[in-house]
Amino acid sequence: MSHALFMREALIEAQKAAVKGEVPIGAVVVWKDEVIGRGYDLRESLCDASAHAEILAMRKAAKHLGDWRLNDATLYVTVEPCAMCAGAIVQFRINRLVYGAPNAKSGSVDTILNIVQEARFNHRVEVIAGILEDQCKEIIQNFFRELRKNK
Repeated sequence: MSHALFMREALIEAQKAAVKGEVPIGAVVVWKDEVIGRGYDLRESLCDASAHAEILAMRKAAKHLGDWRLNDATLYVTVEPCAMCAGAIVQFRINRLVYGAPNAKSGSVDTILNIVQEARFNHRVEVIAGILEDQCKEIIQNFFRELRKNK
C-alpha cells in the first residue's frame, strides 16, 4: 500500500472542492487497497456545517460496505481533521488515519487535541502524518491567498 498514491487521490478530491469555491480539503477511505469512499468539503454548497470531506467519505464507505464500522479501513485526508471529524473517525472505527498538512487552527489529532488516540474512548486510531505535506499545504494556502486577494 502506498500512502502517497492514496494521498494523491485525496488531493484530487480537494481540487474538486476548490473548483466549487469550497475549502479544498479532500478525503478517501481505503479498504483492502481499494478506494471505497471519496469526499471533499461541501459546507457552502450544502449549507451544512457537517459536510466535511472526512464525514462525506466515511458515509460513502459505510454505505459501500453496508456497515457503519470501518474497522479495517484507512482514511486519507489532505489536512489534519477538526474535532468533529476526529470524533467521527473514532465513531466509524477507522483503523488508520493518514493526513497531509497540520491544521494550526482546529487540528484535533496532533496540533490542538488528540481525540483519535484518547485512552478513555473505546477505540483508538493509528495516525500517520505528513504524507505529501507540501502539496497538501500548497492547495489550501493558494485557496486562502486567492480568497483574501479577491476580497
